[in-house]
Amino acid sequence: MNASDSADIERQRAQEARLQAVWEVAKGWRYWLSVNNSQVGVWYTLTAFAFFLFAGVLALLMRVQLALPGNDFLSPDTYNQAFTLHGSVMMFLFAVPIFEAFSILILPQMLMARDLPFPRLSAYGYWSFLIGGVFVCGSIFFGAAPDGGWFMYPPLATQYSPGLGPDIWMLGLSFIEVASIAAAVELMVGILKCRPPGMRIHMMPLYAWYLLVVAGMILFAFPPLIVGDLLFEFERLLDWPFFDPSRGGDPLLWQHLFWIFGHPEVYIVFLPAIGLVAMIVPTFARTPLVGYTWIVLAAVGTGFISFGLWVHHMFTTGMPGISLAFFSAASEAVAIPTGVQIFCFLATILSGGFVRSVPMLYVAGALAIFVFGGLTGVMVALAPFDFQAHDTYFVVAHLHYVLIGGMVFPIIAAFHYFFPIAANRLLSEKLGKIAFWFMFVGFNVAFLPMHVTGLAGMQRRVYTYAPGIGFDALNLVSTIGSFVLAFGIAIFVWDMLWPWGRKHKPVPNNPWKAGTLEWAEPIPNRDWGVRSIPQIESRYPLWDQPALAREVAEGRWYLADAPEGKRETLVTTTIDAQPVQCLRTPGPTAISMIAAAATGGVFIFTTYHWWWAAGTSAVLALASILYWLWTGTALIPEQDEKDVGRGLRLPIYVSGPTSAGWWAMFITLVGDMTAFASLVFGYFFYWTLHADFPPRDIAGPGLLWPLTGAACLLSAWLLVIAARAFNSADRAAAYYAAMITAALLSLAGLAALLAAPLSHDMDPSAHVYPAVVWLMVIWAGIHIAIGLVMLLYCIARRAAGRMTARYDIDIHNVTLYWHFLAITIFVTVAVIAGFPELSVSTP
Repeated sequence: MNASDSADIERQRAQEARLQAVWEVAKGWRYWLSVNNSQVGVWYTLTAFAFFLFAGVLALLMRVQLALPGNDFLSPDTYNQAFTLHGSVMMFLFAVPIFEAFSILILPQMLMARDLPFPRLSAYGYWSFLIGGVFVCGSIFFGAAPDGGWFMYPPLATQYSPGLGPDIWMLGLSFIEVASIAAAVELMVGILKCRPPGMRIHMMPLYAWYLLVVAGMILFAFPPLIVGDLLFEFERLLDWPFFDPSRGGDPLLWQHLFWIFGHPEVYIVFLPAIGLVAMIVPTFARTPLVGYTWIVLAAVGTGFISFGLWVHHMFTTGMPGISLAFFSAASEAVAIPTGVQIFCFLATILSGGFVRSVPMLYVAGALAIFVFGGLTGVMVALAPFDFQAHDTYFVVAHLHYVLIGGMVFPIIAAFHYFFPIAANRLLSEKLGKIAFWFMFVGFNVAFLPMHVTGLAGMQRRVYTYAPGIGFDALNLVSTIGSFVLAFGIAIFVWDMLWPWGRKHKPVPNNPWKAGTLEWAEPIPNRDWGVRSIPQIESRYPLWDQPALAREVAEGRWYLADAPEGKRETLVTTTIDAQPVQCLRTPGPTAISMIAAAATGGVFIFTTYHWWWAAGTSAVLALASILYWLWTGTALIPEQDEKDVGRGLRLPIYVSGPTSAGWWAMFITLVGDMTAFASLVFGYFFYWTLHADFPPRDIAGPGLLWPLTGAACLLSAWLLVIAARAFNSADRAAAYYAAMITAALLSLAGLAALLAAPLSHDMDPSAHVYPAVVWLMVIWAGIHIAIGLVMLLYCIARRAAGRMTARYDIDIHNVTLYWHFLAITIFVTVAVIAGFPELSVSTP
C-alpha cells in the first residue's frame, strides 16, 4: 500500500466517523426520540404487523363461533364487536399503514437518500398511528368496541347504537387517517424531490412509481371519509340530521362518502403489493422487468379508474339503471390495467433465468390467489349477479382472495426479500417454505368453500345459523382451514423472532444479486443509511454500473462527509433529478411524540365528551406544532452554499417551488381541497334528493353577510400576495402593514361569515339544510383561523430575524395556503349564498 492509498483510507475513516457522530442512534430511553427512517420504519412496520396478528386472532374467534350451528362460544354483541374490529383493523391499521411503514424504512435506500425530507413528520405519523390504534383496539377489552360493521352504516350506527363504540370508531380512525395522510405527504415529496442525480422520473424503481400513485390516491380517497366521519359525529354529538330522512337527511350520503374511499382503498392496498412484486421478480429472473412503461401506465390507469367504481358496492340501493350500467362497466374496465401488470411479470419470468427462492414462492402464490379473486371480482361487478351474491359469504370469499392474495402474500415475500436490510440476517429458507404451504393450503381451504356457502344463501354479518340448511360442513371446513392458515403465519413469526438470541451466519452484501440501489450499501447497514449519494445511469444501476457499490461505500460521490455536523441529503428536480439543494434534516426530538399525543387527546377526549380536556389538548397540540415549526424548520444556515462533492456547490436554503416544504404544503392542500369538495358534494347530494332544496320555508344565510365576509377575506388574500412581494423587496414597513391589515380583515371576514347563519336563526338540528350550511361555514372558519395563525407566525418570524428577504420559505408557503383558502371562501359563499338565490330565480 503506497502513501496515497493510505491517505485515502484515513480520509474515508475520518468521513465515516463524522457521519456516524451525526447520524448515530441514541441509546437508552432517548432511542424513542429517534426520527431516523431506519428506526421509525421498523417501529411502524412491527406495530402494523402486530395489529394484523390482533385482527387475525379476532378472525379465529369468529371462525370458532361459526364452526358449528347454534354455537354460543361468542355472544351476539361480542361477535359483532369482533367482526367490526377485525375488518376495521385489517383495513385501517394494517392494509394501508404496513406499506407506508415499509416504505419509510426502505424507500430512502431505493432512492439513495440519507432520509426522507421530513423525518419528524414520519415520527409524528407513527406515534399518531400507535396511539389511535391502541385506543380503537383496546375498546374491545372493555366491552365498548364498535359493533356496527367496519363500514358503520347509519342509521344502525347513529340512531340505534347508543354506546361509545361508533364514536371510538369514528374519532379513533379519523386520528389514524391523519397519520396515513402525513405518511402519504412524506413519501410523495420524498419520491418527487429526493431522488439521486440522474434518476429521471422514467428511471425510478417501479416500487417508487407505485407509491407515488398510491400516495396521490390517498390524498383523494381518505378526505371524503374524513368528511363522512365529520358528518357522522355532528349527528351523534349535536343531533345535526345529515343521515336522518325525517329532517331532510339521507343515510345513502354516508355510503357514497365511505365507498368513494372504500373502493380506491382496495387498490391503495393492491398497488404497493404489486410494486413489491415488481422489485422481486426481476431480481430472481436476472433480467430487467419487461414492459416498464406499460406497467407505469397500468398503475396510473388503475389508480384513475378505481375512483369510478364506488357504486360497485351500492348496486342494491335502488339506483337508476344508467348508473348501474356505468359503474358496472367501470368495474370491468379496471381488470385491463391489472391484467397488463400480471402479464408483464409472467413475461419477465419466462424471458429470464429463473432462480428458485422463498420470495418467489410467495410471489407465485400471490399471483395465483389474486387472479382467482379477480375472476370472482368480475362476477360481482355484474349487477344481476351482484343482486344475488350481495351481502353473502361469496363477497367475503372474494374480498379475502383479493386482499390476501394481492397483499398478504406479497408482504411476506417482501419480508423475506428485504429482511437482511432491516435485520442484518436472512430468514430461514426451510421454515419459509413450510410456512408458505401451510398458508397457501390453509387459505384456500378456509375461503374457497365460502363461495359455495354464499351462493347457498348464507348471509355475512350473522353470528350463528340454524342446523340442517346446508352450511354446517362448509363452515366447519372453513374454520379448520383458518387455523391451518394461522399456523403457517405463526411459523413465519417464529422464524422472525426465534434467532434473535442466537448466532447466525453473516449476510453477504447484496445476497440476492439484485440490480437496484437499496442493495448498494454493505450489510450490516450503518446509521447514516447511505455512505455517499451517487449519480446513476440506468434503472438497474448495480447491474449496469459494476463499480457503483464500491464507489458509494468509499465515499466517491456526493455528501460523503459531514464537516458541519449536520444531517444532510440532496434535493433534486421533480422530472430530471438535477441537484438543486443540500437539504438539512432535523435530529432526534421529543416534539413529534408530544404533538402526536396532544393531537390524539383532542380525538380521544372528545369521544368521552370531556370538552375541557379536549380543548386543553387542542391548545397543547397547536403550541407543540408551532414550537416544532419555529425551532426545526426554515432555519437560516451559516453559509449560503456548500460543496457537496465532485466540485458541485448547492444552496442550503431554497424557497418556493424549488423547496421540499413548498411541495409538502401544496400536496397537503390538495388533500384538504378534496375534503372540501366532498363537503360541497354533500350539499348538492341533498339538492338532488329534494324537489325543494334549499327549502323555501327555512331562512337561508342571505347575501349581505356572506358577501361582506368574502370581500374581507379576498382582500386579505390580495394583501398576503402583496406582503410576499414587499418581503422580497426588503420593504419591512410595507410588509408589516400588509400582514397586519390582512390579519384584521381575516377576523372581520370570519365574523361576517359566522353572522350569516346566526342572524337568520338557522337551527342546524331542525333540518339538514341549515346543518349543511353551518358545517360549510365552520369548515371555512377553521381554515380562516389557521390562516390567521399563519399570518401572525410570519409577522413574528420576520420580527425575530428568522425570516428575511433572502430566507423566505415561510411567507411563500403561507401565500400558497391563502391561494387555496381564497378558493374555499369563494366556493363556500357561492354555494351557501349564491345558489339559493339562483334556485329562487329559476322557474
